[in-house]
Amino acid sequence: MGFITTIKEDIASVKNNDPAAQNGLVIFLSYPGLHAKWMHTPEHWLWTHGLRSVARILSQITRFFTGVEIHPAAQLGRRLFIDHAMGVVIGETTIVGDDCTLYQGVTLGGTGNENGKRHPTLGNNVTVGSGAKVLGNITIGDNVRIGGNSVVVKDVPSDSTVVGVPGRVVRRNGCRVMAENFDAKKHRESLPDPVQEASIMNREGIAENARRICELEQQVAELTDLVRKLTA
Repeated sequence: MGFITTIKEDIASVKNNDPAAQNGLVIFLSYPGLHAKWMHTPEHWLWTHGLRSVARILSQITRFFTGVEIHPAAQLGRRLFIDHAMGVVIGETTIVGDDCTLYQGVTLGGTGNENGKRHPTLGNNVTVGSGAKVLGNITIGDNVRIGGNSVVVKDVPSDSTVVGVPGRVVRRNGCRVMAENFDAKKHRESLPDPVQEASIMNREGIAENARRICELEQQVAELTDLVRKLTA
């Protein structure tokens, strides 16, 4: 796809996704997220053709002017919209699908504990809220929504909504999710969730209390029968 066509497509995407967007000229001149994405195109070309030092220098210049840091090796899909842009970081081995939206302060980064592919892969039509962190070699499925300030460190299935620290799926295919089951092989990283742990302990305590009450009720009934027989 030609560069001019890409620019037209990105401007049309902004018009569709941003209710504050004005005309095409204003979008072209005043959206640093688009500028960072457009500059990434030649930077990525230089990186893949062996001119990595030049690509890195240009990416830092882009970062200075736009507030967005995109590693030249990152792979970005079509119609990526980086709204407000400031503070967004996209790591080296990140792969972003088509029609994704990133808000300010988003980090698509690594954990520091991996080699090779160490950054996330986002599917198509993924929205990542302000300040959210998506970390490690994990896969975010299509049509996923990640809430603001969430920290996602494990795979997320398609058509899901994720919130919290660490991030957990709260909706899937439009339905509320009360509990999750994950394949251990897909746990790239592990972070404690004290709220979930406390909730589990509370449920276990309630279940134990209910069991004990049933036992006491049975014992009272047996004692009542015994007293009735003795006084008869």
